[in-house]
Parts: sequence; C-alpha cells; structure tokens
Amino acid sequence: MIRVPDMDIDTQGNDLTDAIEMARDAIGLKGITLEDMGKMLPEPSDLSEVEHGDRDIVTLVDVDFMSYRSELDNKMVRKNLTIPSWLNKKAERAGVNFSKVLQEALIKALDA
Repeated sequence: MIRVPDMDIDTQGNDLTDAIEMARDAIGLKGITLEDMGKMLPEPSDLSEVEHGDRDIVTLVDVDFMSYRSELDNKMVRKNLTIPSWLNKKAERAGVNFSKVLQEALIKALDA
C-alpha cells in the first residue's frame, strides 16, 4: 500500500518501481484536478515528520504536472482564427494542415 499523506490519497503497486509509478500517477491526477478547481497544491512534508512503520519506505516522488497534463489530456478543442485571404488560398493550394501547423507553432511558442 502506498500512502501520499500530503494529497490524502492511497494507491498500490506490484513492486517498488510500480509503486513509485502508481504514486506518481495518483499525485499527477490529484494535482491537475486541484489546479483545475483553482486550488493550491500542498507543500511537501518534511520526510522526517512523516509517520511510518519500521518496515515502511518513505520517499519523495517527483511529478511534472505540465507534462502529466499534456499526456493525459488529448481532447481536441475547436478554435476559430482569422488569417489573410491570400495566405489561406496559398496554404490550401499547398495542402497545409492548419490544425497541425497551429499545434506545432503553439508548442514551440510555449516551449511545451
């Protein structure tokens, strides 16, 4: 059993590696849920203050919430945009995929 006291969540894993991955996943999901609700993420506890049994392992788990969110949320969203007519015609003649170009440009602009 894995306990993440700062986030008030429990999970489990088949071995230590799986347990850490499961903890990372649970923390990621809870973290982006809190962010979406406009709530602050809790500060990590000092490891020396975490209550645990003699045979328990106490460790920190790193989670990149931006990366976790992008891997989890692949739902497409429709956006309207305005470009000059001449550019639209030229792009259509060239067979440009507007959505792909916009996604690539946004990823580059946001360094995501």
